[in-house]
Amino acid sequence: MLGVFAEYERAILRERTVAGLRRAQSAGKVAPEVEAAVRASLAAGIGIQRTAKTVGVGVSTVMRIKAG
Repeated sequence: MLGVFAEYERAILRERTVAGLRRAQSAGKVAPEVEAAVRASLAAGIGIQRTAKTVGVGVSTVMRIKAG
């Protein structure tokens, strides 16, 4: 019986975590050090896809930082 409650609690925690991550993504939150790394890479003439792969973010994130 305790296993059922533990599974339920874990599911609730996971839902909240995923919701928080989605909210942060939609708000455009990027760590300042990541943004600085992307800007430096782009300033050095490295392309968008290569920058994304090197820094470890998505292409859309690099494009959003470049536009802003």
